[in-house]
Amino acid sequence: MDIHLILGGARSGKSAYAEKLAADSGLAVTYIATAQVYDAEFAQRVDHHKIRRPAHWGTVEQAFALGETLKQHAKANHCIIVDCLTLWLAQCICPDCERPQSLSWQAERQALLDALTDLPGKILIVSNEVGMGIVPLGEINRQFQDEQGRLNQAVAKIANKVSFIAAGLPLSLKG
Repeated sequence: MDIHLILGGARSGKSAYAEKLAADSGLAVTYIATAQVYDAEFAQRVDHHKIRRPAHWGTVEQAFALGETLKQHAKANHCIIVDCLTLWLAQCICPDCERPQSLSWQAERQALLDALTDLPGKILIVSNEVGMGIVPLGEINRQFQDEQGRLNQAVAKIANKVSFIAAGLPLSLKG
């Protein structure tokens, strides 16, 4: 098991760091993109990420069923980037997001955690650290911050390596 959780704030360099690690691994790479695009500004952000990726990397756009998607694509001598857990979580709990009617956040979360315990290959998981600011106003915002913190802790416990990225610089937290 080779799971590396890469945490940081917005625009900290998390994704670029994961992409560098993937490129340096010398392995075939699959990029699992979890974002759904809802507006033009966000489409530009997604395009910025797409442009940086080498053309020979595979891309899977999957907003839900992340655990199952990882099981389908993970294999020995292969690297997967998941970018990112933050958007995946937001889409799973946001009442206004397009999502399957029967979706249960707790079931999605547990399926991911179960999958992570037995995946072959190298798995790089990008996630935002959202717990360093104030407690936000609004129930959904507090729920998001709480769930993101709990999810990051659970994934960090499983991962054999955890890095925190600030200003594009990695700080090793585990491994």
